[in-house]
Amino acid sequence: MEKIKLAVIFGGKSTEHDVSIVSGMSVLKNINKEKYELYPIYIDEKGKWYKYLKNINEIEIPKIGEKISDIDVLENPIEYLKKMNCVFPVLHGLYGEDGTIQGLLELIEVPYVGCKVLASSISMDKAYAKIIFEKAGLNQAKYFYLKENKGKYIYVDKCMNEVRCTLDEIATIIEGKQKYPMFVKPSNSGSSVGINKVNNIEELKEAIKYAGGFDRKILIEEGIDGREVECAVLGNEEVKASSVGEIKAAGDFYSYDSKYENSESFTVTHADLPKDLYEEIRKNAIKAFKAVDGRGLSRVDFFVENETNKVIINEINTLPGFTSISMYPKLFEEEGIKYDKLLDELVELAME
Repeated sequence: MEKIKLAVIFGGKSTEHDVSIVSGMSVLKNINKEKYELYPIYIDEKGKWYKYLKNINEIEIPKIGEKISDIDVLENPIEYLKKMNCVFPVLHGLYGEDGTIQGLLELIEVPYVGCKVLASSISMDKAYAKIIFEKAGLNQAKYFYLKENKGKYIYVDKCMNEVRCTLDEIATIIEGKQKYPMFVKPSNSGSSVGINKVNNIEELKEAIKYAGGFDRKILIEEGIDGREVECAVLGNEEVKASSVGEIKAAGDFYSYDSKYENSESFTVTHADLPKDLYEEIRKNAIKAFKAVDGRGLSRVDFFVENETNKVIINEINTLPGFTSISMYPKLFEEEGIKYDKLLDELVELAME
């Protein structure tokens, strides 16, 4: 049987570059070498493409932050990709999870793992994902949507009307309508990069300025007193949900440091929840995935509010992490689908 030519792309220009390297190496290490002829591609932080030359059978998964060696410049990425039967873009965040590389692969007519252009771009932009989730009738935290432009701010209301404000004016409006604690986050970011929890107006203003350094669009969400849970989904037209996992963050919230640098953070792959709540989360994960017109895979994150047991959607990740601690493969492993078989199924869905 002829092997499937599979390009695995990792790295990229986003703030999640280092996480993507570990995810990509995890895929390369675990995928069935008898079934696939592998072509690893590394994109550096400036967007330059390289062939990864190390022997596939000798790959060791690096730690977060370790740099890549054994690379050679890829002179014509487009022609190289056209030779593939399928591409697995293990790229998180901007320029990888936001529809850009998906659009490139659509143009050159090469099948690829994961969501198409629309679902990728909507899901990456948290402000616009919220509009879709609202239309789908999914519970969400109260939020404000701002735009930043050279230190000036625009407040965008629920009807998409725009009002220009100073930072002081914006903070006063928000404080008058939403209670602390709040979370301030860039609309387009992942792995909790650029997010801060705030408890007063001065922290709010500083966090808005900080988030504006990552994206010109900013969300300010009311904090939810509840448990953080996640559910993975897999499929195209027929979609299945994984078990429901729970995050036990070491810090105030599941920040980048909590995820990748604090050993006291951990995850549970089968959350201790009442059966009706458990099934509601799984059902809502599929609903959110279909609402954005998802394909292949996603991980959907929720809160379960402590006082009410209300299920509240947080966000959808169309190219979730594939590291050894990542929830997406762990949640399906809980359902009996091992890492290598999960990768097989994702490639099959891509080539359908």
